[in-house]
Amino acid sequence: MMKEELETTNRPDNTAFTQQRLPAWQPMLSAGIVIPGFVLIGLAFIGIGVALFITSQNITVLEKDYTGVETTSDCYKCSNPSDKNCTCKLEFSLSTLFEGPVFFYYGLSNYFQSQRSYGASKDEYQLSGDLDYFKTPISACSPYQYDANQNPIVPCGSLANSMFNDTFKLYQIVNGTKKLVPFDGKGIAWWTDYNIKYRNPSVTPLKNAFNGTVKPSFWSKPAYELDTSDPSNNGFVNQDFLVWMRRAALPDFRKLYRRITEGDYARGLPAGNYSLEIAYNYPVLSFGGRKKVVFSNVSWMGGKNQFLGIAYLVVGSLCVVMSMVMLIVYAKFKFPEDD
Repeated sequence: MMKEELETTNRPDNTAFTQQRLPAWQPMLSAGIVIPGFVLIGLAFIGIGVALFITSQNITVLEKDYTGVETTSDCYKCSNPSDKNCTCKLEFSLSTLFEGPVFFYYGLSNYFQSQRSYGASKDEYQLSGDLDYFKTPISACSPYQYDANQNPIVPCGSLANSMFNDTFKLYQIVNGTKKLVPFDGKGIAWWTDYNIKYRNPSVTPLKNAFNGTVKPSFWSKPAYELDTSDPSNNGFVNQDFLVWMRRAALPDFRKLYRRITEGDYARGLPAGNYSLEIAYNYPVLSFGGRKKVVFSNVSWMGGKNQFLGIAYLVVGSLCVVMSMVMLIVYAKFKFPEDD
């Protein structure tokens, strides 16, 4: 008796939805549907692929390596890690207008930001402005949790400690004189990182929030001095810091450093000679890495990416080829509809 009552209680309601009596439709695939479908899909993919490929081809990219491995490079003198505050120059020429807006990136190779323990070596609570974690960083930050005197490191962890710190100044050489090309560093980080994920402590002045803490050992200045001229770009919401903390998926990557969109260079970089002055601080030769700078413009599809267009072309071509194969098989055998 109890078993029958229990079964009645657990039985689903007698409705079309719970008893799976809803009307259903299942397509009956035939050669007359599949073959034209493959052709239409293939042609659509080929059209998109051609548009993407042509657009990517029209994007201009200029890459320059400045690791300093070659003895002929001006940065060779800076490749020794023991040389501090070393500067070098990278000179290049443009024969035509480099259409703007121009995006200026720094690139690193053989650098595995996606490594699990490296990416986990940070304190999310600390980076969100929680002062309790300024004094006691989480253990995931080890070995960059405390310094030799047991002072807490802020921001802690391997990811923050290894922040890229080369700096750049671009000059156009006009009649033998150097003309500074203005850089725009606003809005280069993700909106969610700047407005939601990372926050400064609600302490004024910001420096007081860091009392009793020390800066990361690799940094030349503490977080509250990353940009003293602009409070909205200082501390944990500094644009360069946010760009670095957004980890790259691949070992060879580039990160946005600045945009060139102002003054005489709003339309791009005019033809002429240029000199890029580099404050060479970031060591990469110890792990076989390389450093480069990249100038690029963008289109409606983003930056230069030939793979996407090629992928669409390959898939579209395969669809068209498969439709032809299916048409030949169907024409030769003409399977009965009942089969």
